[in-house]
Amino acid sequence: MTERPWVVLRRHPLAVDALLAAALVALDALFAVIAAPRGTPHPLPLALLWSVLCAFPVALRRVAPRAAVAAALPTLALPALTGGGPGAQGLAFAILTYTLAARRPARSAALAAAVLWVPVVVVTVVAPPSSAQDVGPVLLVLNNLLVGLLSYAVGRVVHARRAATLALRERARVAEEQQRALAAQAVADERRRIARELHDVVAHHVSVMGVLATGARRVLRRDPDAADEVIGTIEETGRATLRELRRLLDVLRTEAEPAADLAPQPGLAGIEALAEQVREAGLPVTVRVEGGPRVVEDGVALAVYRIVQEALTNVLKHAGAATAEVRIAYGEAAVEVEVTDTGRGPAPDTSRVGHGLVGMRERVGLYGGVLRAGARPGGGFRVYARIPVEREGQVAA
Repeated sequence: MTERPWVVLRRHPLAVDALLAAALVALDALFAVIAAPRGTPHPLPLALLWSVLCAFPVALRRVAPRAAVAAALPTLALPALTGGGPGAQGLAFAILTYTLAARRPARSAALAAAVLWVPVVVVTVVAPPSSAQDVGPVLLVLNNLLVGLLSYAVGRVVHARRAATLALRERARVAEEQQRALAAQAVADERRRIARELHDVVAHHVSVMGVLATGARRVLRRDPDAADEVIGTIEETGRATLRELRRLLDVLRTEAEPAADLAPQPGLAGIEALAEQVREAGLPVTVRVEGGPRVVEDGVALAVYRIVQEALTNVLKHAGAATAEVRIAYGEAAVEVEVTDTGRGPAPDTSRVGHGLVGMRERVGLYGGVLRAGARPGGGFRVYARIPVEREGQVAA
């Protein structure tokens, strides 16, 4: 879409001010033509030259205000040299005073106005123009001071209005940001409340399923019909639990997070494939299993897999030329996982804890386990985790 002309001109203040200066020269030329029959003190070309010299500072009023003031002051010598000054001279002084008062701080604007108008008063008293001899120097001085004060006052009013507008815009922007933050906080609080409620519902359903499953197993041989009814109840409860769990995940998921991945999560069976990938990346890895594999919860298996994955990734990043060993031990009450390497150990700056160790700690802490990570006495690094497992048939509180 084509921009409007004044929008384009607003981005080019020098062009706009040059047009304003040209308008002053044209206005002066019009007055010179109208006064020509009655006789003018100077020929028209010379009068236009004086007008251009007096209007030139207006073109610099915004891009170079100091240069504009410096260029305007020498034009005060025209009345003394020629006996009169063009009309563009007084208009240029008034426009410069207004511009500096509207765009500069109060002290700077007042100083600039004094620099402009004190010489005007001095020149008016010392060498008044011949065209104003009938008026008298006192009235002429008062007239000049009135024009200067009026230009300065209008500029300061515009400056105050602009400052108030900017303050209102900034206040509106801050209020809008605060409102957005409060709205986001309210949404997050509500999501957490809903998540807690859904968590209680899911936990209740799972507890009921465990109790019903225990009862169904006990009456299965004595009363198959009753066991079948209980199993049907477990089936319905499981479906309801799955629906509530999906709602819980939808509540916890933010707009920036992707949709849930429905692919099966890795477990203990994927550790050997993970070790093979690390070997292909150049790190010799051995996997040792103690105690014989046993059935563990899917969440525990996923936590063990992620711990091994993160530990081997850290070895690849920081250990250099090294070898690694993964040990998984199945016990009656816990699963132990240990990843050791023979690398150069951690960096000297150990004040920062990486996100990987924080994630491992959170996963282990979720199941009430312990995690230890640190340098080995003989060199290298060691990550050890012990995750408790529940006995078969035990129902969690």
